[in-house]
Amino acid sequence: MENIVSLCKRRGFIFPGSDIYGGMAGTWDFGPLGVMLKRNLMNTWWSYWVDGRDDMYGIDAAIIMNPKTWEASGHVDTFNDPLVECKECHGRFRADKLVEGANESISTEDFLKANPKCPTCGKQSWSEIKKFNMMFKMNVGPVDDGSSIAYLRPETAQGIFTNFKNVVDTIYPDLPFGLAQQGKAFRNEISPRDFILRDRECSQMEIEYFVHPDTWEEHFEKLSEEYHHFLIDVLGLPAEKLHDYEVPVEDRAHYSKRTIDLEFDYPNGREELMGIAYRTDFDLSNIAKNSGKSQEYRDKNTGESFVPHVIEPSIGVERLLLAVLASAYTEDEIDGKPRTVLKLSENLAPYRFCVSPLLKNKSELVEKAREVYGLLRKKYGNVTWDDSGNIGKRYRKQDEIGTPHCVVIDFDTLEDGTVTIRDRDTAEQKRVKVEEL
Repeated sequence: MENIVSLCKRRGFIFPGSDIYGGMAGTWDFGPLGVMLKRNLMNTWWSYWVDGRDDMYGIDAAIIMNPKTWEASGHVDTFNDPLVECKECHGRFRADKLVEGANESISTEDFLKANPKCPTCGKQSWSEIKKFNMMFKMNVGPVDDGSSIAYLRPETAQGIFTNFKNVVDTIYPDLPFGLAQQGKAFRNEISPRDFILRDRECSQMEIEYFVHPDTWEEHFEKLSEEYHHFLIDVLGLPAEKLHDYEVPVEDRAHYSKRTIDLEFDYPNGREELMGIAYRTDFDLSNIAKNSGKSQEYRDKNTGESFVPHVIEPSIGVERLLLAVLASAYTEDEIDGKPRTVLKLSENLAPYRFCVSPLLKNKSELVEKAREVYGLLRKKYGNVTWDDSGNIGKRYRKQDEIGTPHCVVIDFDTLEDGTVTIRDRDTAEQKRVKVEEL
């Protein structure tokens, strides 16, 4: 993990948030390469799940919502973590993360019986466990009082549920259908950790798939199977590093009747990558109860009216990005010399090609290289130029940032129109015509 974090900062993928002022825990800034990788991930997800299907529609809801949203959804009452404080150093921690095998419902009695050491000072003197709500509370408007309280959304899902009826009444989709959203979510984590795995500001990609209550099991299995295909065959995550975990009743979210967590073997151990939850009609029924507006769907073919049930595949962009980086990060040797290489798939790599003149002080090579660069950039967009240092150093730099192909223009190019193209993973080189690129 340390090597990946170092690479991300050194090469402009990810920087600590507000780093120049000493940083802010749980926040991260994406640099030029990180933005491109993140955008490629999100575009690939959208292309597969929305553009590639006839039963999926996009939505983009507001981050700040009427606070009644979070009362109806149960977040005000139940979106809590167990907080405990060390009486010696006054450090605050999630109690369940200090006791092996514990979950979020750990009691003060069980915690004190385990009596773990404080991660900061090593002492064993603890307060009682308190429930800590993870939503960021804020005030909207000029008056700072109880009537102006709102929250930064802790998930993107509720923006989908509150717009369910708007979508049904405007585009009349046939059931089953899904609504997909990408966007920011905010969680006031007690102790953010493990790089971008657990942070306070993240991006989510969520689908709420609306189905007839009698068919939820069929659609749950189908979506689960399809998500495995997406992660393994489209994004290239190793199948052996993905594990299904059937979440027991006591650990499931308050709205869920069944949840499978897809866990991934990260460098720091096995952690949750995403979840697929059966939310029943919990959200739509609560919205109807709290707003007084029916959330029923009327089947155009049968005339039946009912409140749809929901299957929710939900994944965090940063968790997915870290899984991609961890899978791609490789240390090997080329010609007896060690190198670091990111073996990213072409559809995810920040740059698909790097174009270089063999020598930057030869104007005829630079001119031809600029021509080739322009042609590739026009076709692919994500193409970079590099004429710094010798060609070997350029190769190592591009290996480290995951560029699949390096194209070098030399004096033979001027004679026969061929260039050298080097493969990132094998370091093999071959001559090809410019037009064949």
